[in-house]
Amino acid sequence: MKKITSIYILTGLLTIGTVTSCKKDFLERPPLDQLSEATFWKTPNDVYQAVMAVYNQLPGDGIIYEDGASDNAHAQYPWESSATDVSAGTLTSTTDAGWSFVDIRRANYFLANADKVTTIDAALLERYKAEVRFLRALFYSRMVNKFGDVPLITTVLTLGQENVKRTPKAEVIKFITDELEAVSKILPQAYAGGKPNEKGRITKGAALALKARVYLNDGQFQGAADAASQVMTLGYTLFKVDAEEAIDAKDDYSKWVTFANAADEKKFRLGLRSYEALFHKANEGNNEVILDRQQIDQKDANFLNTYLLPGTIGGWSSVTPTQELVNSYGSYKTGEAVTPTDPAQRAAWYIAKNPLFANEYKNRDPRFYASILFEDSPWNAVEDDYKFNWVQGASNMSLTGYNFRKMVDPAIYRLQVDNYANIILIRYAEVLLTYAEAKNEVSGPDNSIYEALDAVRTRSGMPVVDRVKYAGKDALREVIRNERRVELALEGQRYMDIRRWKIAPQVMKTINNIKNTQAQERVWNDRFYLMPIPQKEIDLSKGVLTPNPGYN
Repeated sequence: MKKITSIYILTGLLTIGTVTSCKKDFLERPPLDQLSEATFWKTPNDVYQAVMAVYNQLPGDGIIYEDGASDNAHAQYPWESSATDVSAGTLTSTTDAGWSFVDIRRANYFLANADKVTTIDAALLERYKAEVRFLRALFYSRMVNKFGDVPLITTVLTLGQENVKRTPKAEVIKFITDELEAVSKILPQAYAGGKPNEKGRITKGAALALKARVYLNDGQFQGAADAASQVMTLGYTLFKVDAEEAIDAKDDYSKWVTFANAADEKKFRLGLRSYEALFHKANEGNNEVILDRQQIDQKDANFLNTYLLPGTIGGWSSVTPTQELVNSYGSYKTGEAVTPTDPAQRAAWYIAKNPLFANEYKNRDPRFYASILFEDSPWNAVEDDYKFNWVQGASNMSLTGYNFRKMVDPAIYRLQVDNYANIILIRYAEVLLTYAEAKNEVSGPDNSIYEALDAVRTRSGMPVVDRVKYAGKDALREVIRNERRVELALEGQRYMDIRRWKIAPQVMKTINNIKNTQAQERVWNDRFYLMPIPQKEIDLSKGVLTPNPGYN
C-alpha cells in the first residue's frame, strides 16, 4: 500500500468541551472523555492535533444517503440513515435527520483556545484558524440546508448559556458567506506537502467553492456566479484519462452503443473512463478535486464498495438508482433527452426476456454506463466476464432493479480489502455547473455558460449544447438542471436541488422497479422542505427551541 502524504484525519483524538455540569441540554453535553485543560494547549503540536480533530467531523461516505433522500436513489435500510424515512415521507419529530452541534462545538472550542499556545508561528496559527472557520461554515451550511433557522453559536457556551434560540436562516447564511470570504483571503491555493502543509487541507478554492454552493442553495444567484467565477481562475481542471486500462478494454459495448467508427468508440470509452476513474483511489487528489475527506490507509476505510454493490458480489445494495434517475441520462448521439419506455411495457419485456427490453439502455450518455449497473451491463474491472443480473428479493439486493457502480473502486474490490479512497466533497465540475445555473438565472444564456456546460459534457464524451435550440433562459435552465442531476448523481447535491427548484412535490413520488412493482411508497408534504427539530431537543431546551412548520 502506498504511503499517504496528504492530510490525516484523526479519529477520536479530542472530544472536547467546557460544560461539566451533569445537567443535560440541547447544544452542549459533557463528553465522556476530556483532555485536561492543564496539560493541553501548550505546544504547536497540540494546535495541530486539535485542528485534526475538527477535520475529523467532515462528511464521509454518508453523503450518498443525501441522494437516497431524493428522487435519484432508494435507501432501503432505515437503520443506516434517515434517508429512508425522508424519502418515504414518514418523518416525525423523533426522526434523527442530522441535528447535531458536536462538529460546531469542536470548531468553537479550537477557536477559543488556540491563541493560548504562544510558541507557534503566528502566520501558521492564523491559517489553522482559517481552516477551522471554513469547517465551521461548512457544518453550519449543512444545518441550514436541512433545518432552516438554527442557533448560531460562535463561542464556547458556559453553564446557563446552553439553551439558545434559533437564528433566522438569512443571518446564518450571511455569517457563513462572510466567514468564507474572509478565510479565502488567508488560505493558500495549494499546499506543498509534509506536516503541517499536507495536500488535502482547506484551500482558497474550497472556501470560494463552498461560498458559491451556499449562495446557490439560497437563491442568491449573483453571489453564486461571482464566487464560482473566482474559482474558475484558480487553475482547476476536469480529470481526464488518455487511455483505457487493459481490464477495462475487455468491456464490450458494441451491444449498447452504435459506434460510427473507431474514433467514435474511443471518444465514448475515454469519456466513460474519465468520469468513473476520478473517484478511484489511484486518482485521488487529482486536479478536479477541490475538497475531499482524506482517509488513512489501514485505519479509516470508507464503505462505498459495500454500500453500493449488489449482494451477488458482496455488497448490501444500501443505496440504489431509481428508474427516474436512469431516465435522466440523455442520448450519446444527439445529447438530447430520451423517451423512456412505458413502465408496463418495460416490465412485460423484462419478464418475457424479450430482446426489446435492452433497447432502452442503448446509445446513452457515457456517464450512464459509468454510474449504473443495469441488466446485462459489462464490468470486467470488478470480475472477469462480469455482467450485472438483478436477483429480485434476495438478501442485500436492489429493490429497484439497478445498482450503482459510480464511486465503487473495482481495483480495491479485486484485492478483497477495505476501500481507503478519499471521499470527494467538492469538485470543479460542480463549480462549473453552479456558475452555469447562477449566471443563467441572473442574465440568461451567454457564451460563458455554454462553455462551462460543454466542458463538463465533453469530458464524458457527450456532444456540446445546441446553442440554437437552447438559446432561451427557460430552455437552457432545463438543460442545466438535468446536467447537474447526471453529473453529480450520488454526490449529495440532489437533496437541495429539488428543494431549491421547488420541484420536490412533483418528483418525490412512489418508485417502482423494472418489473413495475412498487419498490417504495413515497408521500410528499410541503413541511418536508425542512426537517423536523427533534422533539427531545425541544423538550431539553425548555421551550427555547421551536418546531419547524407542520411538525407541531
